[in-house]
Amino acid sequence: MKSAVITFPGSNCDRDAIVALQKINSKVQRIWHQDTSLDNDLDLIVIPGGFSYGDYLRSGAMAGISPIMQEVKRLSQKGVRVLGICNGFQILCESGLLQGVLMRNTKMKFICRQVHLRVENNESDFTNKYKRRAVIKIPIAHMDGNYFAESEVIKRLEDTGLIAFRYVDEQGNLSDNSNPNGSIFNIAGIFNEQKNILGMMPHPERAIDENTGSKDGWNLFQSLNW
Repeated sequence: MKSAVITFPGSNCDRDAIVALQKINSKVQRIWHQDTSLDNDLDLIVIPGGFSYGDYLRSGAMAGISPIMQEVKRLSQKGVRVLGICNGFQILCESGLLQGVLMRNTKMKFICRQVHLRVENNESDFTNKYKRRAVIKIPIAHMDGNYFAESEVIKRLEDTGLIAFRYVDEQGNLSDNSNPNGSIFNIAGIFNEQKNILGMMPHPERAIDENTGSKDGWNLFQSLNW
């Protein structure tokens, strides 16, 4: 498996992503945002978390027009898998690779803690090692994680199985209390229509070792390992 992790000014989870990928024996390339080419034989591109460009303008907006994103778009159209985590999810939405937008958390505060997610669709290259509707524990760390999209977009996501994860309580129930940021219908992660792109606010790369509080992110990387 051959992967690339893109670093933007302000990225701070790129090394975490590299460590997770190396743990599944992937050959990892470190890519700078001003680079203008990516290898055609990549299996996976990771856009990691952080605060690209200091979250100026809108989170992910400036990174979304960085030179390397044209290559991400080109390869994603050929079926290469793309994983956007936290700020990476914001960048994917701002670049048009995923629908919707990530807004300021409803309580207007930065949130950094463990949350529970429910796996809504395990029929993808990102989630096939999970059981459907499994409840997992993954950390979040964001100020702008409030996912929103117009009603017709939400209906299409629902009807076509493109919602990957939802915020739930420990028993797997949806509630306002289990929703840390106000995301519409508790959405924590979504796919594109071809399901080769996943954007999610929680950090699976920070949940691959019990010593960090959870190993529930490990199955995501195991799912990608083919």
